[in-house]
Amino acid sequence: QVQLVESGGGLVQAGGSLRLSCAASGSICSFNVMGWYRQAPGKQRELVAAIAIGGTTNYADSVKGRFTISRDNAKKTAYLQMNSLKPEDTAVYYCNGRRLRVTTWYDYWGQGTQVTVSS
Repeated sequence: QVQLVESGGGLVQAGGSLRLSCAASGSICSFNVMGWYRQAPGKQRELVAAIAIGGTTNYADSVKGRFTISRDNAKKTAYLQMNSLKPEDTAVYYCNGRRLRVTTWYDYWGQGTQVTVSS
């Protein structure tokens, strides 16, 4: 069973940067897709960014041009570089790994890391 552990969250002023890391206890090569989601108080969890094993990326419109997702299979770690942060980026950020086995997707989640952006 692979476990995902996020780190790198914290408090930052608007316009600042943070880099989130998602370390896996096992190989992340088995994840077809790795992603970052976030959930703000009173809101649903939403996809922020995702990266497929081949390197294809997908971003929410609200973060395009500001956030960059990457994965280092050798280090078993995925990253989310967040620049030009805005107060509306404040949320708990969750790492997600998705595996496709035959026709079924299996999801793995980290415990979340808090990101707070002050104005």
